[in-house]
Amino acid sequence: MLTAISPIDGRYQSKTRKYASYFSEYALIRYRVRVEIEYFIALCELPLPQLADVKPEVFPSLRAIYQNFTETDAQRIKDIEQTTNHDVKAVEYFLKEKFDTLNLHAFKEFIHFGLTSQDINNTAVPLSIKEAIQDVYLPEILSLIAELQHKAEEWKDIPMLAKTHGQPASPTRLGKEIMVFVNRLKEQLSTLLAVPCTAKFGGATGNFNAHHVAYPEIDWIAFGNTFVADRLGLQREPWTTQISNYDYLAAQFDAMKRINTVLLDFSRDIWLYVSMEYFKQKIKAGEVGSSAMPHKVNPIDFENAEGNLGVANAVLEHLAAKLPNSRLQRDLTDSTVLRNVGVPFAHTMIATQSLHKGIGKLLLNEEALYRDLDNCWAVVAEGIQTILRREAYPAPYEALKALTRTNQTITQQSISEFIDKLDVSDDIKKELHAITPHNYTGM
Repeated sequence: MLTAISPIDGRYQSKTRKYASYFSEYALIRYRVRVEIEYFIALCELPLPQLADVKPEVFPSLRAIYQNFTETDAQRIKDIEQTTNHDVKAVEYFLKEKFDTLNLHAFKEFIHFGLTSQDINNTAVPLSIKEAIQDVYLPEILSLIAELQHKAEEWKDIPMLAKTHGQPASPTRLGKEIMVFVNRLKEQLSTLLAVPCTAKFGGATGNFNAHHVAYPEIDWIAFGNTFVADRLGLQREPWTTQISNYDYLAAQFDAMKRINTVLLDFSRDIWLYVSMEYFKQKIKAGEVGSSAMPHKVNPIDFENAEGNLGVANAVLEHLAAKLPNSRLQRDLTDSTVLRNVGVPFAHTMIATQSLHKGIGKLLLNEEALYRDLDNCWAVVAEGIQTILRREAYPAPYEALKALTRTNQTITQQSISEFIDKLDVSDDIKKELHAITPHNYTGM
């Protein structure tokens, strides 16, 4: 959409549209309607005495209100909100209209019975987040992990000069370095999925005041626990103010932020490998790398991923830091902040899709990898001095230090000449001569 303010709904809308079913204004309204309907049905099944005449046969028609919810329905609620100036109350009035069409007008005052708006918001939002993670976020991350794991297997035997502090270091293998990110992502994803999806549901200030005064004989705490768990698949927070404590929601956002940080680290490493020519990139006909320099094929997918992961983490950081803080029993800041929950999800999806695209364009340039290894024979010094330590050779570290920390280029020949001059057996010399930058890659 050319007139959208946010690139999520503008330039990148084709990449992020899946999340519209979970985080758009329409989606939030639909989730609110779903909670209200399920709550009413749960009251009927309790049953409240005044709802004993509601027949179970009507429940499918009630559920159809949110199952078949349309943008026209959402617009009707927005129109009602123009009068009420209250979004959740507008949902209640909309449902009363629906109850009239179902000949349930005698029971419509039990819509939203005893609840405050936050009982709806603080169940609707975590439910939308839970389902968005299950349906969209998790498959996307798992797909990326699988792609990286495939690359790690493909490149497992490719030796590569490592760089620590930007300087040549003990050689490694390209596949192993990719596997580092696979393992990190898996561990942080496990942490995210271990965080409970919780909700607030307890009346105006969390004590079931209205419920208890109307029906003191009912165990409303047990009802609330069962309703939230069985109907919504969430875990009820037992001690709250008017709003959710948001502690577990903050934990989810922190876990997502760590996953993004791993992906950001990966994006920067691949960018550097491209700059070192360890990778070339597939050229697509018609694409332009630079408006001025025709030869350029820029690593734009990894740059795009890095930028969007940064935006996502900035929002996740604010959500995690702000939401658990509220003045006394509540202020309204959580409400406006929660409307941005979909933003980091969307920016993360833009990033992961860019990473998919970028990884798919990588072409391994073994010539550059091997060239750097051949030009850096100094890295075998560690292995040589370690074997000399094993053989109780005097001051082996210092001997190699004297050789390698000079301004002269260390070559295969200079290493070989050093080994030949050592006062060790021919078998040990043979063992030392066998070490090369290409095979000194560990386990």
